[in-house]
Amino acid sequence: MPAVHHKLLLEDALQDSPQTRSLLSVFEEDAGMLTDYTNQLLQSLQRVFGAQSEMGLATEQLSQQLLEYEKKNFALGKGDEEVITTLQSFAKTVGELNSLHSELANQMADSMVFPLIQFREKDLTEISTLKEIFGIATDEHEAAMVKYSRLPKKKENEKVLKADLVKEVAYTRRKQHQASLQYYCALNALQYRKRVAMLEPMLGYTQAQVLSICLLMRSVSGEKQSLEAQLDVEAEAMRMSQRELLSVEDTVYMPDKDTEPVNRTLIQKAGYLNIRNKTGLVTTAWDRLYFFTQGGNLMCQPRGAVAGGMVLDLDNSSVMAVECEDRRYCFQITSPSGKTSMILQAESKKEYEEWICTVNNISRQIYLTDNPEAVAIRLNQTAIQAVTPITSFEKRQEGSPHPDRAKPGGVFAASSGSQKTATAPEPEDLIAPGTPIQFDIMLPASEFQDQNRAGGRRTNPFGETDDDCSTESDDSLLQQVFAVRFLGSMAVRCGDNQEVIYEAMRQVLAARAIHNIFRTTESHLMVTSSSLRLIDPQTQVTRISFQLGEVCQFAAHQENGRLMGFVVEGRDWSDGDEEGEPSYSAFVFESNTEGEKICYTISLAKDIIEAKKDPEALAQLMKNMPLTNDGKFLLLEPEAGDMTNGAGQEDLEESEA
Repeated sequence: MPAVHHKLLLEDALQDSPQTRSLLSVFEEDAGMLTDYTNQLLQSLQRVFGAQSEMGLATEQLSQQLLEYEKKNFALGKGDEEVITTLQSFAKTVGELNSLHSELANQMADSMVFPLIQFREKDLTEISTLKEIFGIATDEHEAAMVKYSRLPKKKENEKVLKADLVKEVAYTRRKQHQASLQYYCALNALQYRKRVAMLEPMLGYTQAQVLSICLLMRSVSGEKQSLEAQLDVEAEAMRMSQRELLSVEDTVYMPDKDTEPVNRTLIQKAGYLNIRNKTGLVTTAWDRLYFFTQGGNLMCQPRGAVAGGMVLDLDNSSVMAVECEDRRYCFQITSPSGKTSMILQAESKKEYEEWICTVNNISRQIYLTDNPEAVAIRLNQTAIQAVTPITSFEKRQEGSPHPDRAKPGGVFAASSGSQKTATAPEPEDLIAPGTPIQFDIMLPASEFQDQNRAGGRRTNPFGETDDDCSTESDDSLLQQVFAVRFLGSMAVRCGDNQEVIYEAMRQVLAARAIHNIFRTTESHLMVTSSSLRLIDPQTQVTRISFQLGEVCQFAAHQENGRLMGFVVEGRDWSDGDEEGEPSYSAFVFESNTEGEKICYTISLAKDIIEAKKDPEALAQLMKNMPLTNDGKFLLLEPEAGDMTNGAGQEDLEESEA
């Protein structure tokens, strides 16, 4: 007996994904074709039954007509006794055949036509009714989700409104779940019942028409019994599964009532999200679609579609939480080039955080490793353990490239005196335990309030001002702008060891992961031949600036090329010392380009400062540098030489994040 290979999984009924809907459409198409075929088969069987009934009536009429011969008084009928006797005997045989045909017609009606009529009226009609109920429940759930998605954050205090919407979503979701379970069970059972329905008329026809072929009857009967036994087993299993699935708590149907912890090690994710689409110049609309990840791509599959299509390549993309139209749980995914971005809204906080973590994991191309799950778990454990003291710095660096074996340009030191000591420093020697971390560059931190900054003065991104000609002349030797995102800053204990930058990166990233801080502030980092400036890209206001002489260490991360940081030296006069005690602060950034390029530019700026002491050395250095057509700005990339109007527009590197 061939097994039934396809069935609708009851476990997928609650999620109601497009894949399940696609499989459901196959079952519905099969049910529709079965209905048409059943009607046609029933017509054929009714025709056979009609022919058999007509055969019974015809044989009865024939028998009566044969007996009428005796009653005819033929004028020349003398000597017809032999014919009359033969006709009477034949009429008797025909009468017996008439009884057989009548009994055969009755058996056909009972065992051939009636079971198929019952199958059509009971099973196929039930499928049609459940389909309508399922469609109504789905429409009610979609309407409830639309009202819930529009719930604004400013009405968070109106607990009654939110509670009513949550109850409505839970009620419609439970109703849809129950309707889908009944519908799926009926469609699964139909796969067995249709075989029984197709075989039972043939069995009845065989029993009625050919009594001599008992072997065939026994075979068909055994197959029918086997199918019925499988149906009973499958029906019981589905009833048990249905009871188990319906015995869950009400929180399963309630949005934003997740009881399970957030899984930050996911490398694939699927579920419904609201996506914002522009419908006009200033108007937008939100559509609820099914999104899923496949490899390094974000896919979208509308309801009713057979397959999904690619929406965005997630490799080296960036993701961050955003505020959008007073909606909750919104986040934005931006392509590496920064030209394509999309804003999505999750249903709950758990889904919101898991989607951000999943996209972040995929952007690191973890899925390309031999064991992506293990790599994701290891990175998550590293983030969790990052705030835990480690007894040996070498253990933390295990598996990472040694700083001395890093790529050229990967790590740059400010002076030759900052050599690595024979003994690796402990984390407590680099950064004091419990040192606070500043995550927002908009708020001034105590550790760099004494630094030389531009304040709130509006600054041209290329340093061109009317009241500082000398500074403009110096800065014109080197000006390069990079798009960066400020991750955090903190006070450190030393500035002569590059390991302090790695430790600051580790603690800043770990603190962001532990405290679920996904938002970053994007700025433009301008590297000139005299200073580092962090500029607001919207207002062109210098948020903070440092003289290059204050930057004592700078380095790029050895595994994540987008991370870079530097250490700034300042003075602490809190003890009353006239010269002040040296103090150090580490700043960590994520760039759209390789951090090594930024470090190389800072190193080049320091070389220019040293070369200024010797005019001949400076001339030789500038001679070897690629400049723009006007000879004013340094070109770090060949394609950057097409700056227009000689104004030195920003050379924002294409994002590789």
